[in-house]
Amino acid sequence: MNHIGAKTESQSSAWEALAQTQNYEHPIRQQPGMQQIPLNNSNANNITTVPKTPTTISSGVSISPLINTVQQPPTQQNQNASQQQQALEYGEELHPELVRQGWKKFWSKRENRPYYWNKITNESLWETPVLNKFDPLTDPLGICSSNSSATGSNSPHSPIPGPSRQPYKPPLKRNLSHPNQAQPPMKKFVLAGPWDLEVQSNVYIYNRPPSHLLHPHPEIEYMRGIAAQKLLQTYENLCQQRESIKAPKGSFNRWLIERKVIDKGVDPLFPSQCTPEVSQSMYREIIQDIPIKLVKPKYTSDARKQLSRYAEAAVHIIEKSPSAHAESKKIVKWNAEETFEWLRRTVGASYEDFQDRLEHLKRQCEPHLIETVKSNVEALCIKVYHLSIEHVKKIRDRHIMLLKENGLNDPTPALPPSSRKEEICTPIQFALPPIRLPVVDYQFERDHINVKYTYPSAQQPDTHTLNMTHLQKLEQLYRYNCDDNFSLFIPRLYCMLKRYSTYLGNFTPLQQESESEMTQASIPASVFNCLNIHFGVTFECFASPLNCYFRQYCSAFGDTDSYFGSRGPFLEFYPTKGSFQANPPFCEELIDASLQHIDRLLSESNYPLSFIVFLPEFKDKPLKCMSRIEDSPYKRKLLVVPAMEHEIRAGYQHVLQKSEINIKSTTSTLVCWLQNEQGFQMYKPTDTAIDAFLESYRPGKDKNIEATVAESSSVTSNSGSSESNSKAVV
Repeated sequence: MNHIGAKTESQSSAWEALAQTQNYEHPIRQQPGMQQIPLNNSNANNITTVPKTPTTISSGVSISPLINTVQQPPTQQNQNASQQQQALEYGEELHPELVRQGWKKFWSKRENRPYYWNKITNESLWETPVLNKFDPLTDPLGICSSNSSATGSNSPHSPIPGPSRQPYKPPLKRNLSHPNQAQPPMKKFVLAGPWDLEVQSNVYIYNRPPSHLLHPHPEIEYMRGIAAQKLLQTYENLCQQRESIKAPKGSFNRWLIERKVIDKGVDPLFPSQCTPEVSQSMYREIIQDIPIKLVKPKYTSDARKQLSRYAEAAVHIIEKSPSAHAESKKIVKWNAEETFEWLRRTVGASYEDFQDRLEHLKRQCEPHLIETVKSNVEALCIKVYHLSIEHVKKIRDRHIMLLKENGLNDPTPALPPSSRKEEICTPIQFALPPIRLPVVDYQFERDHINVKYTYPSAQQPDTHTLNMTHLQKLEQLYRYNCDDNFSLFIPRLYCMLKRYSTYLGNFTPLQQESESEMTQASIPASVFNCLNIHFGVTFECFASPLNCYFRQYCSAFGDTDSYFGSRGPFLEFYPTKGSFQANPPFCEELIDASLQHIDRLLSESNYPLSFIVFLPEFKDKPLKCMSRIEDSPYKRKLLVVPAMEHEIRAGYQHVLQKSEINIKSTTSTLVCWLQNEQGFQMYKPTDTAIDAFLESYRPGKDKNIEATVAESSSVTSNSGSSESNSKAVV
């Protein structure tokens, strides 16, 4: 290797003489906000970085005054030092050696002064960089230039020695303003999109101990995804083999939701400590599809076929079951034969006739069918639950092994605080520090990013897609809740995306498209904006990093989502003051538990507390827990938004096109205001506020809100704000 820049003191350059001035400050490594782009066309995985808002460097400025400084008599050194300070202007051209080592000069619109950035080392400095004595590419450790110290030259990583050497002072970081220097006020950054992350929270909670949850890890999330896929496949096979039916669509996802209401296990996704072991949600949905899944037929011919199929399936189940009673077999067969006889002799029956006949057959046969298959269905539910326990043990053991490899032990649950006091709602604190995470690749496309993780034994990388609008949102949420300079952003982003893909059972893009409208849906941004203005809402009780509107919310997973603003599951959240929006997933057990939790919080708090609850109104099968709202002493207002007269936002808004996000709601939405006396006085649902709320639910209002936010973003956030608030991933 060559000794780049290895010189004696008598041969020192003007740039080294400049570094000997009293204002010299040793540079430190700093990770600036950067956008990652491909390094070359041959390998898309090799990426480099460029600064956010580069400005072209003025050329043509001679550096001869600096070079001549070294050759002048010692009596002129003080005068030359002042000239060197005055020469630190933006138009000054860098020394060719510094340019060759990767340094460039740019203008900071936020701080209104130049800064220096190295495209090789990613260093970003306010001061002029020192001339390195080695090449970071061919000799990154400076080994080949170690002999220069014996000849009297100076190390490039220590202040230059000499009679005028000053004590070491750490230089200023480029991303921060000098505490003793007046800086221009920072411009407010408004993030474009259907959300408002600048709303300050008014929520207070009781102090809580650090969480015993383990930090997410890409390898663990990949294992959890494989386990969920196997468990889902087993569940579908059991339904087909034992009951001759297809697994109810979405029932596996609702099983996970229902189990987590009562689960006391350690895994954030799979249940492992539930009592009772039989899931009422899974049992109920399987029973409803026996002997066949009934749907509302579109034509008269479809109604006739469904009636015939029901009778045939009922006979098949009652005959093949060895546990069926003789009386049950007799009744089911007799009703099925009567139905076949009626179909043969009836000509020109109407749609209503077939439907009435089906309802009659169902009333006669359903009790006997349920009695016959009850034990088998319960055994099926227990089998799936025990398989879940086995997966939890394997995943937990591997996670503990990773902790031990990093010198950590399995955390024990922390004791509750000795004194209970109220405090501002803050992010979740983990009991253990994060461990080293593997490399997660990513690739930018035209309007989205692909996040890829390759499991050690996998042949293909596991890829998840996110559009650029939501990427910027997650960056902003991460900035509010983490302080690691984005060094772990991409691995944690992958863990979060993988967790929700696993949670919703979407293992292929086709499944995502078919179920996107049925999972993780949210209310429009225009409604959130109205709730914030008229009812002081600043917190969502059921959201995710992908569909949240405010910067603080509760979500299903406290480990993966806490980096992006989540405060953990709502049933483990105990606020004492604030205004909340609650739109729980459509699981009756979770809705019932949530209403009980809200009622308990309202009864225990002496401060203003308000919950605006959104629930689906199923007229054919109303929720049993609706009586809790009707009988609640905290009910202040109740209204219904009719079906097809309002919109919802699809759950997969982070991958769908904008034209596909807003969809008409096929069910009516019931909205209820639950408030204690203090909350009612502060967030009263007046007639004016209710009129504004209904107006915000009108179709098309959501697009108007997005256009207003985008216009505000373009006015208040220019290219200068992107330097400080729109860092790309590192």
